[in-house]
Amino acid sequence: MILAIDVGNTNIVLGCIEDGKILNIVRIQTRIGETEAECAIKLGQLLEFYGIDPKGFDGAILSSVVPPVVPALTAAVKKITGLDCMVVGPGMKTGMDVRIDDPSTLAGDLVVGSVAAMACYGTPAIVMDMGTATTVVVIDKDDCYRGGAILPGVKLSYAALASGTSLLPDISITPPKKVVATNTVDAMRSGAVFGTAATIDGIVDRMEEELGYPCKLIATGGLAQAITPYCKREIICDNDLLLKGLWALYEKNQPRRKK
Repeated sequence: MILAIDVGNTNIVLGCIEDGKILNIVRIQTRIGETEAECAIKLGQLLEFYGIDPKGFDGAILSSVVPPVVPALTAAVKKITGLDCMVVGPGMKTGMDVRIDDPSTLAGDLVVGSVAAMACYGTPAIVMDMGTATTVVVIDKDDCYRGGAILPGVKLSYAALASGTSLLPDISITPPKKVVATNTVDAMRSGAVFGTAATIDGIVDRMEEELGYPCKLIATGGLAQAITPYCKREIICDNDLLLKGLWALYEKNQPRRKK
């Protein structure tokens, strides 16, 4: 069993994975500035709560889009489990050729999501992660990571809209009954849900046009299930995509065992 940790801007997702099967998933808030001891206490309490032996892990792997939390978190993993935590980054075996201007700048979450899409769904694929930011990336028919687009996340955009205006309130991201809304809150929800869905449809169309062939569409992230049902394209929603990618990367980067 391995401990897989996905550090996002808003939440940290921890998963216990055995032979590719996700056994437990825990989400906690991402907090910059926590010490090694604070992280270790929190991690130990979570494992104890779920009845998981900290010494029962065979390995650990972490991906992060928040670099400041990595040193304390990896040190906490070492303290609690006794294991060195593998960190997703340059030099790791991924099974895909990264064809962007500077491959060393590719964020860990984009690597993990792309590897998971390749392993679980095949290529060519367009992978969408709808969290604090919305990312849309392409893995082509030759298993090459080609790049993509980054958009402001839906919640982030509408929180900014509410804070930057006098009359527009903060809203929940839920669909109204119709696109042509007849009140302010529903009008904002129409823009958030139907507008974002239309944006996804449009950017996918343009990406496929640029590639010259259709792709499988896979979505993950906190808002994927709220938005993708209103897209005109068929999109696979996989809430556990990044944990599956961490498992695949962990397996790819194990030393070859002697026969």
